[in-house]
Amino acid sequence: MINLENPKKFQGLVDMTRQVSTEMFRPISRKYDRAEHTYPKELDTLRALLEGMNEGDPSGGVSASGGRSNKQQTGNVNGGNISTVLSVAEACWGDTSFVLTMPGQGLGNAAIAAVADDEQMARFGDKWASMAITEPHFGSDSAAVKTTAILDEETGEYVLNGTKIFVTSGERCDVVVVWASVDPSLGRAAIKSFIVPRDNPGLELVRLEHKLGIRGSDTAQFALVDCRIPKENLLGTPEVEVKKGFAGVMQTFDNTRPMVAAMAVGVAKASLERTFELLKEAGVEIDYDKPAHLQIGAAAELLRLESDYEAFRLLTLEAAWMADNRKPNSVNASMAKAKAGRGATEIALKCVELCGAAGYGEDELLEKWARDAKILDIFEGTQQIQLLIIARNLLGKSSAELK
Repeated sequence: MINLENPKKFQGLVDMTRQVSTEMFRPISRKYDRAEHTYPKELDTLRALLEGMNEGDPSGGVSASGGRSNKQQTGNVNGGNISTVLSVAEACWGDTSFVLTMPGQGLGNAAIAAVADDEQMARFGDKWASMAITEPHFGSDSAAVKTTAILDEETGEYVLNGTKIFVTSGERCDVVVVWASVDPSLGRAAIKSFIVPRDNPGLELVRLEHKLGIRGSDTAQFALVDCRIPKENLLGTPEVEVKKGFAGVMQTFDNTRPMVAAMAVGVAKASLERTFELLKEAGVEIDYDKPAHLQIGAAAELLRLESDYEAFRLLTLEAAWMADNRKPNSVNASMAKAKAGRGATEIALKCVELCGAAGYGEDELLEKWARDAKILDIFEGTQQIQLLIIARNLLGKSSAELK
């Protein structure tokens, strides 16, 4: 049974991350929101600090990479996934874009942690890995990948060709985890993930995107042109199992979707706390001992938003806890991501509304949080895709039966 309180052993981690958010992220948040595509050099100092801490405790720092569950552990486990969502939520209380551009903590690291073998972990476990899935002709339908990876038997290398868009931290990372098909005639079952070094001459940076929010994080488009990588850079098995589909590469999302939900938890928490402070300064008191309908409108609305926040915070912790305890969490991860992404967007926008001119101006970070929140309802699978995954599971339908 999941305990609804944060595990006490991670309280130090939560406190440390809040300190980082307060003293480092918040003070420079607006600076890099305005200076889009400029790398936040302050994060290098944080990376050095975290590397020093992680030498003694692998779960001891702000992380965006997800955790590996220990197969040998028994009983209730609060491990890497729980520590990740707790630290990510506190870090996004400071600034979401900095979490996405944290050196060594890209979304591709979750794919490596979930699928890589020991040899690959030794080579790439400490690299900053971004994730390249989306292509110009599709968004959430990951099975529509057209990028190819054809094995050259003579050299023992895969040759990748295709175009990838919306690659988070694509310019700054060390390696890119690329989704590609080893045989397009076999459909989605042939989709595999490959680790491509960022300096590979066949991986060409086309452009960096200008965005509504998370401007402190770069978002890149790449062209893969006869991009050659060793066959040992394939994540998972090279065999194509048609009956199994592409469940192997999709396993990555069971780790990353709770993490994105945790980002939403952090943004929502920041918005609620600041709105509470601003309403109090304006003379609006929230009485937690009195029913919402007996309080003034602004107080009642804030109470409603706080209850919604608590719901998706607990869903996020549940999905992460299930991953730590090796329980199938695909549906729970989708529930957490769908509820948190939608909820955080609504909360951030409502908080801007409740605070009026203060919420809309650049003197406060509320308007920035509202812009940052929207992406959390979109990437790693839109809310609509999450609801489709949940519906298929509840109704016992396949992807072909329920589209």
